[in-house]
Amino acid sequence: MSYSELRDKEFEKISKLVYDLCGINLHDGKKELVKARLGKRLRDGKFKSFTEYFRYVTTPEGSDELITMIDSLSTNLTYFFREEKHFQRLKSIMPQIVQSGNSRSAPRLKIWCAGCSTGEEPYSLAITVRELLGNDGAGTKIIATDISTRVLKKAMSGIYAEEKIKSIPKDILRRYFQYGTGTSAGLFRVKPELRQLVDFRRFNLMEQPPAEFLSDIIFCRNVMIYFDKATQSSLVNRFFHCLNKGGYLFVGHSESLTGLQHDFTYIEPSIYRKANK
Repeated sequence: MSYSELRDKEFEKISKLVYDLCGINLHDGKKELVKARLGKRLRDGKFKSFTEYFRYVTTPEGSDELITMIDSLSTNLTYFFREEKHFQRLKSIMPQIVQSGNSRSAPRLKIWCAGCSTGEEPYSLAITVRELLGNDGAGTKIIATDISTRVLKKAMSGIYAEEKIKSIPKDILRRYFQYGTGTSAGLFRVKPELRQLVDFRRFNLMEQPPAEFLSDIIFCRNVMIYFDKATQSSLVNRFFHCLNKGGYLFVGHSESLTGLQHDFTYIEPSIYRKANK
């Protein structure tokens, strides 16, 4: 049998492992995606079959490769100011939080960006904070998490190719990005004053968030679509307990909490709030 063949039983084992570890639901329609993405891992590691590869990643010796496997199967489509209406909405929400003083966390404003991918979303949040709050935004803390070490490495570098920053207005680009020169021509790097607002960390959303994740705003957009209803409900409940009173949860425009058990108050499509009481 060629290594490139992924049998149904092998796919089922890999799918269950991924689901148990990080909640991602790899249904039958994802079989070819799994085969393509893990096929490279088999070639690089000289594994003879998906069964041999599965056995390896489930041993202590294969723990690093297990993380790489999860990285390979994670979807990381993102861009600056994606679903722009959310950032416009923040312009009315953030000043209310800062002025009310309801935040129990140490920073004046604390945001958790869950599923931050390669960093475009948390940096978009940081830009919004600085543009709206000016120097007052320096007291803001943005925790940006992802399960993928690969995308976090990219995010922490803060370096993006020209095609990645096309959605950013020119004046914003000048204020918050450094232009590459010489061998770095065509690259743009987030300026230090913006990068210092963001704390990147590896975190599995299936785990219980630490107390320091307590926030005023949680962005978890276009992430829950990869989870089944039971996993979504558990995650939303954890988010609820990670928000200060009066805090907001933003999900993707294609996502909704409809059909899930939760204590959030619906504000408008894709925006929910924890009661301020």
